[in-house]
Amino acid sequence: MFILLLRSVNKQLFNMLLEVFADLGYLLLLINTIVFSIGFFNKGKAYRIFSGYLMIMFFIQITVSIFQYMKMDNLFISHFYFILQFVFLSFFYLNLKLNFYQKKYVKGGFIFCLVSLSIQYSMNPSLFMKFNLFEIFITSFLIVTYATFHLYNLLNEEKEFYYVNLGILIYLFGSTVLFLGGNLAAMLSSKYNDVPWILNAFLYIIYQLFILYEWKKSFSKKI
Repeated sequence: MFILLLRSVNKQLFNMLLEVFADLGYLLLLINTIVFSIGFFNKGKAYRIFSGYLMIMFFIQITVSIFQYMKMDNLFISHFYFILQFVFLSFFYLNLKLNFYQKKYVKGGFIFCLVSLSIQYSMNPSLFMKFNLFEIFITSFLIVTYATFHLYNLLNEEKEFYYVNLGILIYLFGSTVLFLGGNLAAMLSSKYNDVPWILNAFLYIIYQLFILYEWKKSFSKKI
């Protein structure tokens, strides 16, 4: 009886911690969306694409929250999140200072990813209502490689979107490992179900803080 009670308490603590982290992440996303939208028409194309990315991500988070409040299934929205994130960040990196071969890789990865997912969903439409680990892996892996290209290029160039790039690397690499590893751990024991979500929410906060610091460091004084 005591063990069952302890498990119940731990579950409540996990849920409370997850809710606090998620709300803080949403708040930071809202702040970043607002501050980046201030210079939307005054900055370059990469800045506008990244601002659009933040707006779309915030809209998706709001939609998820509405569905959750109405106790409706919102798992299918995750596909819009991962695919639109991939699309926006692919165009974002294409408008940064990548060399010829790096841009070829980004364009090839973009086509390969969307074609692969289109084939997968056309062959198995039921996946649209499930959590698609292949989708998470392929979209995140490609963005991480783009971010790695940009980080390498920054060694000899002006630090353009340096902190945003670091945030993308840390968040997407970490969250991909958490989701893939967490899925395996959950198969072994149900007590691990909440751990990847909490750690992912924490990484998302770190990601948003990197974005906010980028705006403060690189753009706040240029408005």
